[in-house]
Amino acid sequence: MAATYDFPSDLLAGQEELHQVRAELSALLKRLPWSVEPLDGFSDDNGWRRIERPASPGWTEDEQAEVEKLRRREHELAVFVSGHRYWDAVGGSDRVTARSRLKHVHEERDEGAEGDAGSSA
Repeated sequence: MAATYDFPSDLLAGQEELHQVRAELSALLKRLPWSVEPLDGFSDDNGWRRIERPASPGWTEDEQAEVEKLRRREHELAVFVSGHRYWDAVGGSDRVTARSRLKHVHEERDEGAEGDAGSSA
C-alpha cells in the first residue's frame, strides 16, 4: 500500500494555486505571438529540421505585464511550497515520495470525485 501523507491545508492550497498559475501562464504563452518584440517572419531549413515563424507583432505592454505577474506569482508559490515547514518533518527518501505525491494530490481528488459520482447513480 502506498504511503499516505497528512499535508497541511496551506501547503495543499499553495500547491493547487501553483498548478493553476502554471496552467494559466502556459495557456497565455500559447496564445501570444512567438516573439515579445515585433520581428519579421523567417524560414530556416539549414538545420536538422525546418523552422518557420510568421511575422510577430510583439506583445503589448498589458500582455508583458500579465506574463510578468504570473511568472512572479509562480515563483512565489514554488518557493512557498518547496520551503514549507512541513518538509522538515519528512525525512530522507520519503521526502522525495511525499513531494511527488503532493504534486498529484489534485489528480487523486479528481479521480475520487469521479468515482464517487459514478457510484451514487
